[in-house]
Amino acid sequence: MIKIIVSGFSGSMGQKAVKMVNDNENFQLVGAFNPIVKDLSPATYGLDDSVKVYNDLSQIDVDADIWVDFSIPTAVFDNTKFAIEHGYRPVIGTSGLSEDQVNELKSLADSKKVGGIIASNFGISAVLMMKFAQVAAKYFDQTEIVETHHQDKLDSPSGTALNTARLIHEVQQKDQVENPNESDPLGTRGGDYHGIKIHAIRLPGFIADEEVIFGSTGENLVIKQSTTDRESFMKGVQLAINEVIKRDELIIGLEKII
Repeated sequence: MIKIIVSGFSGSMGQKAVKMVNDNENFQLVGAFNPIVKDLSPATYGLDDSVKVYNDLSQIDVDADIWVDFSIPTAVFDNTKFAIEHGYRPVIGTSGLSEDQVNELKSLADSKKVGGIIASNFGISAVLMMKFAQVAAKYFDQTEIVETHHQDKLDSPSGTALNTARLIHEVQQKDQVENPNESDPLGTRGGDYHGIKIHAIRLPGFIADEEVIFGSTGENLVIKQSTTDRESFMKGVQLAINEVIKRDELIIGLEKII
């Protein structure tokens, strides 16, 4: 039985994670954390009486194997560091970590031989999109990324879009060339990652979509994925939990185990 703590358990993704854990006969929910909750009674949230509810990291003392995190960008670094230092294998779905923070967490986890994963997206379609984009990056010199999320997403660009750009850049090993004569006083050409333009859209009615557009003389290639229900992410979370329990290093990206 794999014992699990869910951080951000009362949020939209956290609730999906709690349901996934409770529905899996090989998983056991032993802890739930969110600093904004006041009531620490598990019954208040429809949880089993055996589940410990926490609103302070320093109070967490439950025996657990896995820390699943769907909190907020400003808290995810401290949460993940806490999990690693206490021997909880982190499965991190919260975006907003900088490259320096990821490197620091990986160094810490690897030194302590604590397995875990930081994933920009747990959707299988999104991960496959990133893998396909890596293949295409060998054959196209110009790329733009358009990502669309719900209006409540706090960070831009999305972790998925930024990771897609990183993976493309890793393949190409050079910055994409920009037009030196281009004029854009309103900043409409989007963000820039080594010459790869990233456009972030935040509108109601969406959950998470992304397009990776490759262009070359006389042709283009568009790779697109859409998420219509957050439930789809749980397949990837379940896959990650079952994988990191066997690992002793921190994995960056679900694409590394698919």
